[in-house]
Amino acid sequence: MTDKTLPETIADQIRRDILRGRFAPGAPLKERETALEMDVSRTPMREAIRILAKEGLVLLRPSRSPVIADPSMREIGDAIDVLRALELLSGELACRRATPGDLERIASIQTDMAARYDMLDTLDLFEIDMGFHTAIVEAAHNEALLGTYRAYLERLWRARYLSASQRRSRDRVLRQHGDIVAGLQARDPGKVADAMRAHLEALEDNIRAKYDQDADATGA
Repeated sequence: MTDKTLPETIADQIRRDILRGRFAPGAPLKERETALEMDVSRTPMREAIRILAKEGLVLLRPSRSPVIADPSMREIGDAIDVLRALELLSGELACRRATPGDLERIASIQTDMAARYDMLDTLDLFEIDMGFHTAIVEAAHNEALLGTYRAYLERLWRARYLSASQRRSRDRVLRQHGDIVAGLQARDPGKVADAMRAHLEALEDNIRAKYDQDADATGA
């Protein structure tokens, strides 16, 4: 694995700040001030912002500071529809194409997540969770699928983090992850699909509940 570039490292930090709520949806991301605060020049900061814009976390504006994206529930729901189709396809392909090493890696991520679930910071736990799902898509061994999946996963980073941050679903999440792993190990696409559908339906329900809760709190 190659070391990350400076813009990628900056983007990682800003992404985590966005997920933690330090940069609120709709708020401007001021290039000069953020660069000074992070003690970097504006050139890598500008490139980091472009990375985040490609992920859909930041919206670029001509001659104005970019803003933190604030997608509607309808936009998120549309993206989840696509992500669901991509994950179901990845599960089907992984049942046929995953190597023993792929399956061992996926199971290892799940075991690690279960062992440390109650000890990890919410954001660290969330990143392990996303690594679990990405490892399944990688096990499908289809580069076109992987590229498309990553693009949609990135656009749902904040929404999925909002769901994970509620931390109300420990037993369900671990059970469904375990069902996915068992289905993959058995090379049973039907079992994998059932577990993935249940997992993503719960994800959408959690996100919708969080959006409704925030709307009630603001009177929107």
